[in-house]
Amino acid sequence: MQATAIIALFGLVVIASIAVAPRRATIEGFFSGTGNAGRAPGLWVLVLSQVTTWIFARSLMNAAILGYFYGIWGTLAYAAYYGSFLTGGFIVARLRAGGAGSVQDWLGARFGTPGVACYNVVIALRLLSEVFANLLVVGLIFAAALPEMGLAREVSILLVAALGLAYSAWGGLSAALRTDVLQMLVFLVIFALAFGALVTSPGFDLGAVLTAEGTSGAWNGQVLLLVAFLQVFSYPAHDPVMMDRGFIADRETTRRSFLHAFWISAVCIIGFGFFGIQAGLQGAEYEGQLIGTWMGIFPPWLFVALLVSLLISALSTLDSALASAARLVVDELRLSPRTLNGGRLAMVIFMVLGALLTLWGNQTLFDAVAVSGTASMFLTPVLLVGLVMGRDIALWAYVVAFAAALLGAVAYFARASAFFASLLPEGHKYEQLLAICVVVLIVGFAAVLCGMRRRA
Repeated sequence: MQATAIIALFGLVVIASIAVAPRRATIEGFFSGTGNAGRAPGLWVLVLSQVTTWIFARSLMNAAILGYFYGIWGTLAYAAYYGSFLTGGFIVARLRAGGAGSVQDWLGARFGTPGVACYNVVIALRLLSEVFANLLVVGLIFAAALPEMGLAREVSILLVAALGLAYSAWGGLSAALRTDVLQMLVFLVIFALAFGALVTSPGFDLGAVLTAEGTSGAWNGQVLLLVAFLQVFSYPAHDPVMMDRGFIADRETTRRSFLHAFWISAVCIIGFGFFGIQAGLQGAEYEGQLIGTWMGIFPPWLFVALLVSLLISALSTLDSALASAARLVVDELRLSPRTLNGGRLAMVIFMVLGALLTLWGNQTLFDAVAVSGTASMFLTPVLLVGLVMGRDIALWAYVVAFAAALLGAVAYFARASAFFASLLPEGHKYEQLLAICVVVLIVGFAAVLCGMRRRA
């Protein structure tokens, strides 16, 4: 019965998304998000699109899982990443004030082709991780909802990938913007009902939730909060979905959209984290990325609402990630002609690669955030010194900062290998991540400051 309800409700959202997608695709609409009359999106279209593409399924699960293990500190640590809307809005404003049309424009003017190439490698990895992680959550949900079906995980991943690709490839960014609004409104209604049921349930105690230390203690959540503060300046700059939406409307609309997106998404993330914290407070056993846990402790309708909200957020992120992938391949890398078919081919490639990665054994959802966030940290010294302070930076310094960040990301990803285990301090993986981030920033700032020169 629960599985039927989940499939029916999600199916209705998919049908509605296909219905609201533009019937006629144009090249400018596909790559730049303009409407049929060439108009840029309005404020609340931009806000809802920003929010729904950032409170995606992986993020909601991460907030809940971190809340379960590390209490309110774990949830706050993940919510801190949503400060990226504030730092991202600041970065976009400075870039546009200088006449740049994208991060690549600014980097290309200062570091040429090598500078843009380094950046594009990081955002390609980011987009691929988005597709992979959200398809992975889809598989986890249907595997839990249909335990009697042996191939539920694989079949659901393929179906959602195909459906998401269908309307994304038809309208590109203009389709993503229009469907984001629908999907976000549906998500907010379902999530509000679920959250209301949680906080009014007999066993809910707000004071206990706000002081909870989780099933594993608060320390690693506090460590992760420090990591988030170190990464939050560079993190938005390597997210092409956020950056793409920073250049499609006028500057005042864009500024306001980032501010509204910050508080709305932070509230949603913290609210979803409460479901994980509550599960820990009730002494429930951790099972299946919390999905199995929720099935055992929440009423059936609330369990269905939680899973449908996760599926909606996964779908909304997939279409935006694919739209950004098309723009990356066509407009930035110029690997394909600026045609509808050129963009659609890029979408197919990213979706196929992301789906194939779900066959890989790692299902630790936060690892994708940690790896890409660490890789992005070369941008912190570069943007602070080059964009904020207005200094020129030598290419060699930029490359050193990039190499340090990429090596840091590899070190965290391969921390269990004998080589990196011998280099990293003993301790929890988040303590190791904090050490990596500190070293990456020290090396990056040292290189950039040494390679800095006053602009003539």
